[in-house]
Order: sequence, then structure tokens, then C-alpha cells
Amino acid sequence: LADEPTGALDSASAREVLAILEQINRKYHTTVIIITHNSALAPMADRLIKIKNGKVAKMEKNTSPVSVDLIEW
Repeated sequence: LADEPTGALDSASAREVLAILEQINRKYHTTVIIITHNSALAPMADRLIKIKNGKVAKMEKNTSPVSVDLIEW
């Protein structure tokens, strides 16, 4: 569970952190939950859950997640 893991980082450091989370997810087949306001990270997610006013506003499955290497913000 990562709450704003890239919030105070420059883009290079943020990419490194996200790459580590991505590697953990793939290598150990674990669930990684990232809470963020940065919608640019959405394409790398398998699933997106948007919360508004403390309630789930939308849930969607991403059938074609991309690698963190392809994310730009």
C-alpha cells in the first residue's frame, strides 16, 4: 500500500519508485495499491478505483496496462 509514493519526488526518482513497485508486483504476483492524485499514473494500473467524497465513484479494469517506462507526467 503506497500513499502518494511519488508526491514529493522529481520525475526520475518517481519513475524509479514506480519501477520498483512494478517489479514487486510482477515478480511476486502481489497486489500493489497506489493512492495518488496524479492521473498520469493511471495507464500503468490493472484496475482503477476513483473515490469522491469518501465513496467509490467509479471502478474500471484496464485490459492493457503499460510499463512505467512509458508513463510521462
